[in-house]
Amino acid sequence: MSENNSGGGRRLFRPKNGRMVAGVCAGLAAYFSVDVNLVRLAFGVFTFFWGLGALVYLFAWAILPEEGEDNSIVESFVGKYRK
Repeated sequence: MSENNSGGGRRLFRPKNGRMVAGVCAGLAAYFSVDVNLVRLAFGVFTFFWGLGALVYLFAWAILPEEGEDNSIVESFVGKYRK
């Protein structure tokens, strides 16, 4: 986890280490201090039974910035066309 420059609190991001696909589960596990396998299992269950896990994962991938980056994919995309 990293420190936020503005408030000194925790920041949710997709880490570069410990990821299997895009790092969403690893980031959530680190932020909430739980085992990453439990987060992956939860996404798997929600995907298998209700199909929501995959949608939530894609949404989180788009809005969570990667470790070391200030902006997420969505923020970069919107910022490019906002100028």
